Amino acid sequence: MKQTRPYPQLVVSRKAAKSLRGGHPWVFAGEVLRADPATNGSIVDVVEENGTWQGAALYSAKSTIRARIVSRNANDRFDEEFWRRRIAWAWQHRVATMGSRMLCGAEKDTTCCRVLFSEADGVPGLTVDKYENVLVAQVGTVGMELLRPVIYPLLLDVLRESGEEISGIYERNDASVRSKEGLERYKGWWDGVPAASERAASERLEVRENGLRYCLDLENSQKTGFFLDQKYNRRVVRELSWNRRVLDCFCHVGPFGLNALAGGAESVRFVDVSQTALDLARANAQLNGYSVSGEQPQASFTCADVLEYLPQLRNRQRMREEGGPFDLIVLDPPAFTKSRSTVRNAARGYRDINAAALRLLPRGGYLATCSCSMHMTRDLLASAIADAAHSVNRQLKQVEERQQAPDHPILWGFPESHYLDFFVFQVV
Repeated sequence: MKQTRPYPQLVVSRKAAKSLRGGHPWVFAGEVLRADPATNGSIVDVVEENGTWQGAALYSAKSTIRARIVSRNANDRFDEEFWRRRIAWAWQHRVATMGSRMLCGAEKDTTCCRVLFSEADGVPGLTVDKYENVLVAQVGTVGMELLRPVIYPLLLDVLRESGEEISGIYERNDASVRSKEGLERYKGWWDGVPAASERAASERLEVRENGLRYCLDLENSQKTGFFLDQKYNRRVVRELSWNRRVLDCFCHVGPFGLNALAGGAESVRFVDVSQTALDLARANAQLNGYSVSGEQPQASFTCADVLEYLPQLRNRQRMREEGGPFDLIVLDPPAFTKSRSTVRNAARGYRDINAAALRLLPRGGYLATCSCSMHMTRDLLASAIADAAHSVNRQLKQVEERQQAPDHPILWGFPESHYLDFFVFQVV
């Protein structure tokens, strides 16, 4: 790199430079050998000891992740047009990969989708989900916090040019990661959209996905209110559900179970440890016209810890009380590990829960199971499931192997962006 650049430099170790060359966008604090004085959240140049330029990054003075690459092009200027291009490319990717995949008679698949996925879309620390005409944003880095006044209006402009008129941006900036960046934690409507003031009295929102209607609680639900990454995996469950009795474990607000009912399931038992989530699942079942009461309801609900609940179903009377026996079980647990140090314990947890489900399924029954932890890799999950099947003397025939939806793109060289693996098996 021969031209003079106006940015402070971070000189990094050979190990860090090798990782950056492989496509990873992070520089850790322990990898910084020397650093020019830099404003927290500003652009810095990342260079190797020999002077080789590795990229421009957003600097985080208080974070373990000291810098996050935003460009590997030395000619980039970090003005509004740069960020507009990033946003436009991200939205064009959603339109290209999801725009024509809608179910017959249903809404477009971009009606509800992730618009920006942090590092995978070149906006490290920022995720934005679109729920019809409302955006829900999470900012996790000081660099993106400072860029909010630039990026939010550009995001609205790009979507407006595509025919998407946004009436509000709800910020779920309450994640613990903000504390590591020295940022305040809060949630509420961004005041940069005039129409947002009309929404200020309510954080409830009704949306459609896969032709089904959902009432979401943007303020109190997990993360941004809904797990959009499973959109196409839910369709797989729908396709397998005709005339089956389905057990939807860790149901959250009910999307897997509702897709099962839409696919013609005889009945679905929704199970979650959160009564708040279960109440929303019940409301969503009713919203879509499914019976939740009477002698043989289509949808029934149990508030329980799934890890304790599944073994209880080995009792035949308990199984009958819960609407079983079941011939399709869905396991969509929260991440059992959030660090590499606990992966071994997490693998044991995935093995045990899959074994508990497999004990309940008859020959010919189906298991849909997944992990949403980036540390629980595809191979580790597959091994845990194989161990589970072996431990209960079951053989599995693979039906599907899937990942997160394309609006949550996987960036090669950055394994942290690949966090969801989803399998469907038949018990044979």
